[in-house]
Amino acid sequence: MDDRKRRREGAAVAITIPDISLNDGTTIPQLGFGVFQIEPKDTVAAVTTALEVGYRHIDTAEMYGNEAEVGEAVRVSGLDRGSVYVTSKLNNGFHRPDDARRAFDSTLAALKMDYIDLFLIHWPLPTLYDGDYVSTWKVLEEFQRDGRARSIGVSNFQVSHLQRLADEASVVPAVNQIEAHPYFGNDEVRAYGREHNILTEAWSPIAQGKVLDDPTVVDIAGQLDRTPAQVVLRWHVQRGDIIFPKSTTPKRIEENTRIFDFELDDAAMERITALDKGEAGRQGPNPDTFAYLPN
Repeated sequence: MDDRKRRREGAAVAITIPDISLNDGTTIPQLGFGVFQIEPKDTVAAVTTALEVGYRHIDTAEMYGNEAEVGEAVRVSGLDRGSVYVTSKLNNGFHRPDDARRAFDSTLAALKMDYIDLFLIHWPLPTLYDGDYVSTWKVLEEFQRDGRARSIGVSNFQVSHLQRLADEASVVPAVNQIEAHPYFGNDEVRAYGREHNILTEAWSPIAQGKVLDDPTVVDIAGQLDRTPAQVVLRWHVQRGDIIFPKSTTPKRIEENTRIFDFELDDAAMERITALDKGEAGRQGPNPDTFAYLPN
């Protein structure tokens, strides 16, 4: 893990966000800023604030409807394009190879960028497209070969989905972005990732806010004089997860960066890990059955 200082120009305080090495030789900032469910009209302001306080990793998706606004915020920030890590994802409606190629072109056009740092298949959709997400993945391999996607990965893939890619494709995903938080550790998928050098990105890292009122989390936060969100995000960091909390509140956006100047001891880590409720703790849909296609 390579620490790289990412300074806000003119700021009195610098934050340090670690970079983590991916299996393709590139690196990714461990902390990013997520824009899921941020309205397009609010996205430029939210991403601008995030970049000002030191984030250098923005996670969007075509299905979020705010790729263009993410691109605008990066452009007006004055930051060099190479210093901002941008992730987007393939729309569920465009898994067939030619559709995926057109969708990727549209993503680059919306962002007004000639490459993207990381591009993901958003959902495996095993009950749709005749269960063929392998052909879709091979199209992402094309994007990586031609340099328009520096890294490629998947999102919401289960162990069986990952193993099928291992058996039928030639490139190992750099990351798997999955639901993971104290109420749903998703440890089987994370363990497969560790074994096969696929990094875990945790979406919904604070369980859509539900874990923040948990007595265990509140108690640990009180002991450390930290917010419950900072404690949970720190738990993720010490597990090795890549995270991208979302907020439109400037104070919260800044607070969520202050998770690298303290540590949770083993007892605190174990207490939070013990909150896992298994499948009952899942907040989002199950990837084995999820079959949503946008209109």
